[in-house]
Amino acid sequence: MHSVTAHDYAWIRTSPLFRHMRESGYTLTLIRGRTPGEVLRAMEAEPRGTGEGSTGLIEANDAHRAEVDYDYWDESYVAGAFGVPGENGDWTLVLGFDGGLGIATPCVERLSKGGRVVAHSTNGGKPIHLFHWFEDGELRTTFENPSSRDGSTPDELIPLLREVGFPLTCEGEDDESAPDVDRKAAVLALTERLTGICVTESLLRDAPYELGLVPEQPEEPWTGVVIDITDAHGERLHREWTYEEIATATDRARSEAEAPVLITYDEPSAMDRSEHDTDE
Repeated sequence: MHSVTAHDYAWIRTSPLFRHMRESGYTLTLIRGRTPGEVLRAMEAEPRGTGEGSTGLIEANDAHRAEVDYDYWDESYVAGAFGVPGENGDWTLVLGFDGGLGIATPCVERLSKGGRVVAHSTNGGKPIHLFHWFEDGELRTTFENPSSRDGSTPDELIPLLREVGFPLTCEGEDDESAPDVDRKAAVLALTERLTGICVTESLLRDAPYELGLVPEQPEEPWTGVVIDITDAHGERLHREWTYEEIATATDRARSEAEAPVLITYDEPSAMDRSEHDTDE
């Protein structure tokens, strides 16, 4: 476990199940010290029985999606949970084809009290790949790109990130001279380093899932917008705007747009009129 790297997760490149996870958008969450039932109740999931392996989970989620009124996009989904032994105790693995939404942050904070939660996700669109590590109710490290991290201890995992294969310098910046790596495989290796759980296709495929219908989560108020773009030449544009800055700029633009338009007309001077009469 201590030497696992992205190479050990090369199987995801040819896995039909993982391809489905990527295309559908998924979140895989590992919670230490909680039973599957406890986790699903914390997620306010409505019990939906059990599913035999990933096939049963996918079928249950597909059946739920078939019932959804497509005049209104409903982000509820069926999650599957099962117990698995890991580092420092028993863990619960939760897999949901949720479009990469992830378990709501307040819920994860509660579940990680006195323990640990590690999650990774893909939204199935752009795609966006996210990683989260919670410890005792606190978000310690999160990232989409490992060279741009956030959380209470954003740099604590730099040594592990480099060991599992991410091309980073000792300072945690992108190392352009390092060979490229399958970043999703590296995230799975990082997850194993933090949990002691080796996620394999057979583990996900054959597990007896306890199922629950997770309700749509209320939207959280947004506090700002971040634009982070790197072009083909490696030039990076990173700009953050707070809600207050955007609101002020919007109000100013609205005021300018609603202001009356004043059209002025300059009366010709006596000299201009004289020259005009002379020309005639």
